[in-house]
Amino acid sequence: MYRIITNILNVILKMRGAFIIVNKENLPKEPGYIIACTHRGWVDVVALGAAILPEQIHFMAKKELFRNAFFSRFLTSINAFPVDRKNPGTSSIKIPVQLLKNGKNVGIFPSGTRTSEEAPLKRGAVTIAKMAKVPIVPAAYSGPTNLKELLTNKEIKIIFGDPLFFNYTNNNREEIDNNTKTLSEVFKSLEKSIN
Repeated sequence: MYRIITNILNVILKMRGAFIIVNKENLPKEPGYIIACTHRGWVDVVALGAAILPEQIHFMAKKELFRNAFFSRFLTSINAFPVDRKNPGTSSIKIPVQLLKNGKNVGIFPSGTRTSEEAPLKRGAVTIAKMAKVPIVPAAYSGPTNLKELLTNKEIKIIFGDPLFFNYTNNNREEIDNNTKTLSEVFKSLEKSIN
């Protein structure tokens, strides 16, 4: 189901206007990595999934999106899994870590919110990367953020940065915070280059 939907969406995105993917060669050759992307609206989720085809992404999504039974089935069919952002428990970490250890790719939007304003990054992506011992591929999105903009010919662009292989030596919160700051700086650099 995932491949069918993402391939259809990929065709639609390319038909509506420019769909530019920059530095796709930065994606690791073997699956089992985190893609951490900037988040402006639901369109970036669709574009990111289409951008890494034929590879798949398992997306973390807020649990509120799974309340509707029909939409919940749809989200599950496209490899999304629920996360309680307000009260994150062990499953918030356990599920993505297990997916990564099984050679699956996990998509995370570290800002945890859809906004045009700069939002501070949460530590989840770095914490999960540490536990699963996998790299983080940073990505930035530029383009439509809603259906109205999507119906225009506004360019869609995704840029991938170099994979980040963080060292974990002190095994403490300060180390996680420092690595999260590094990821944040990489995001800023990618967003400058994409706009």
